[in-house]
Amino acid sequence: MLTAEPVTHLIPTSGSTGARKLIPFTAGLQREFNAAIGSWLVDLSHQCPGIMAGPAYWSVTPVMGEQTSEKSAVPIGFDTDAAYLGGVRRKLAAAVMAVPAGVGCAKSLDTFRYETLLHLLCCRELRLISVWHPSFLTLLLDALPGLWEHLIQNIASGSALTRPQPQRADELRRSNPEKPETLWPSLRVISCWGDAAASLALQNLRRRFSRVWIQPKGLIATEAFVTLPFGQHYPLAIDSHFFEFICEDGSVFPVEALREGAEYEIVVTTAGGLWRYRLGDRVRVTGFAEKTPSLKFLGRRQDISDRFGEKLSEPFVIEALRDLFAGDIPRFALLAPDEQNGQCGYTLYVERTALRQKAESLDLILRHNPHYAYCRDLGQLMPVRIFEISEKAFETFAKRQAAKGTRIGDIKPAALCNDSGWSNSFAGEYVS
Repeated sequence: MLTAEPVTHLIPTSGSTGARKLIPFTAGLQREFNAAIGSWLVDLSHQCPGIMAGPAYWSVTPVMGEQTSEKSAVPIGFDTDAAYLGGVRRKLAAAVMAVPAGVGCAKSLDTFRYETLLHLLCCRELRLISVWHPSFLTLLLDALPGLWEHLIQNIASGSALTRPQPQRADELRRSNPEKPETLWPSLRVISCWGDAAASLALQNLRRRFSRVWIQPKGLIATEAFVTLPFGQHYPLAIDSHFFEFICEDGSVFPVEALREGAEYEIVVTTAGGLWRYRLGDRVRVTGFAEKTPSLKFLGRRQDISDRFGEKLSEPFVIEALRDLFAGDIPRFALLAPDEQNGQCGYTLYVERTALRQKAESLDLILRHNPHYAYCRDLGQLMPVRIFEISEKAFETFAKRQAAKGTRIGDIKPAALCNDSGWSNSFAGEYVS
């Protein structure tokens, strides 16, 4: 960290080897974020006139249960996305927030979802929804039919959170909770992730809001604002940070040297004090907005698995397995995403017996990563499972990797893989 500015906040994110790291947030970094956010909002208002004239929902991160206090002279974390704006912009955003930040302090996920839905349904003139992963919104809407009658009663009579709105309640009674786009007639835009692993969840959201423009976000990390939606492109936020790009052969290029169609890993230097910091994100140059490269997010580096924002890194998983097995890691142990019946979680594929009690322990260890814990709490990720491999674990792993084009001599045992479907490759069975 190299900055002379005071650090106003510390923002938690996952660490490469440890459970988490705290990213310094300064006034200079806030200005850099605002430079990109301002450009996005201006372009959005040009494409959707009147979008800024009504209320918006900026996702609120739930902080559920009793939190352990941390001794820190600097505040840790933000309560809402709007807090990144700071100053006058934050006050303006707060004035049109459909869901107050206090909802994030709910003691349980059920309470968080109920209070969020209550505020959203009360807000008939909702214009904009901004969330991160699209599944955050779809899971929220999945809870709506079961809570429908109770919500309408609270809207009609009022509650400790909202004033009575009998006319709005009558209108909602004529609506269908299974068709959410009928609930907010003024909703114009939903902003969310849309690339890489989020693309399938994005299609689900589009089916639910067929008449609403769903705009994929640019590439935004805790540490830096990389790209923004602008017109038909996703140009690099060149007015925000200093960027460099690593090619597959290890060469490093400045932004003006990028080639269309080429793929790179992003390196960023920010006013928050991060210098030549490797984000771990891979991008492809899809074109240019004037002379600025337009980038498509491809995913994380191969040693990072990130389906819903959990950002599990292989070094972190190795440390988790060491804790799980008290330092005696089995000869073959591979953690990978596992998709079944439309749900996703992680499975540990391992050559070992007596593992039935390990799944819950591993899940608790992985929760030391705040992003993984967040995805688990929201229900985006299912609990960890164990798959016991009966024979030829590494041979099967190597065969599948070779089928993808990896040279046999380059294949080494891995603790983490971001590919799914390994239960169809390994011989064995689930034991938990």
